[in-house]
Amino acid sequence: MATQTIVEAFVLGVLEGLTEFIPVSSTGHILLAGHFLGFESTGKAFEVLIQLGAILAILSVYFSRLWRMLVTLPTDRRTQYFVAGILIGFLPAAVIGALAHGFIKTVLFETPMLICVMLVLGGVVLLWADRWALNPRHHDVTSFPLPVYLGIGFFQCLAMVPGVSRSGSTIVGALLLGADKRAAAEFSFWLAMPTMAGAFTLDLWKNKDILTAADLPIIVTGFVTSFIVAVFVVRGLLDFVSRRGYALFGWWRIVVGALGLAALLIWG
Repeated sequence: MATQTIVEAFVLGVLEGLTEFIPVSSTGHILLAGHFLGFESTGKAFEVLIQLGAILAILSVYFSRLWRMLVTLPTDRRTQYFVAGILIGFLPAAVIGALAHGFIKTVLFETPMLICVMLVLGGVVLLWADRWALNPRHHDVTSFPLPVYLGIGFFQCLAMVPGVSRSGSTIVGALLLGADKRAAAEFSFWLAMPTMAGAFTLDLWKNKDILTAADLPIIVTGFVTSFIVAVFVVRGLLDFVSRRGYALFGWWRIVVGALGLAALLIWG
């Protein structure tokens, strides 16, 4: 295993951990960075499988709440309602993701120009949503109306186009459907758990015949790095967006997308 490849996997793992839970598109960043680094993973599996590290970051930070939910689930109606809301929100991505998996991996993942355009457009949308004088009606993620959970789930499906951002689409969707900024970001965390676990399982199954032992060190490097970095992001993000909103991330997207477009036009 070339040392250079391990270093690239480490860099991409840092990118994954930094960007998975902020609305800038972790997949878009990883695919663009991989394109310019010349990084090639078997079946584009690395880019999906290292997301498990980010999932475990949420589990570690939210462990006490998850444990309480597990204990109270059989008897507590509020917990049952919230779990049902998460599953309802996950359903659209589960169905559409399974049906469109091949197209996403072989076409959309291989189109860096599209990724850059989506980063820029998504940044404009995020700036608009952050500045628009919305009147939030929902402040507690555990008690959104069921149609709101479902609506956010459909917004999440937009992120199947790399560069859109899973967290970005769910946050903007939640804001438009009446959630406040903190609740929108928090529900994005909760919805990430089944969504990313499902994407991991599906991609591992689809690539089981082409992945080899030689791929393991690269995937493990990216996985561990993304976990460590994502823990710090998850711990600080909710407080940040409560105070500062999402404008920083909107400008981040626009700058990265514009730089990517310029690089593609100059170097290909």
